[in-house]
Amino acid sequence: MKVSKKVKINSTKEKVWAIIMDIEHSSDFIGGITNIEIITPAGDDLVGLKWKETRKMFGKESHEVMWITEYQQNHYYKTRAENHGAIYVSCLTITEDGDSAILEMSFEGQSTTFMSKVMSKVFGGMVKNSMSKALQQDLQDIKQACEAQ
Repeated sequence: MKVSKKVKINSTKEKVWAIIMDIEHSSDFIGGITNIEIITPAGDDLVGLKWKETRKMFGKESHEVMWITEYQQNHYYKTRAENHGAIYVSCLTITEDGDSAILEMSFEGQSTTFMSKVMSKVFGGMVKNSMSKALQQDLQDIKQACEAQ
């Protein structure tokens, strides 16, 4: 399953980068996130920054441990999570558009176990629709945080 959404933000690439890299405080400006717990802080390199993210999904709290696998300053970062027999890869990418920035958020889930493959076939459409809405809302929340500065 792959989902991708974009939003135009009236801000600079650098300001958008600063907001999306404030992972520790992201629950303050992304409504879908209820808590962030840093597990492994970033050193000189952002790769390896690891956190536990708590969200409200389908009426229940859901926890994912995520970590940054690659990044390019002021351009993008990728995260990975492994849970429920699947690997999840997300990417936030910033591009310039005149005096504005375009922020794209993509999500890909790949089932790795028999049971998760079956569940993906049965519930895939519903999950994809929910993920699409969640990505769009996260982007709107980030846009609002960036434009408020």
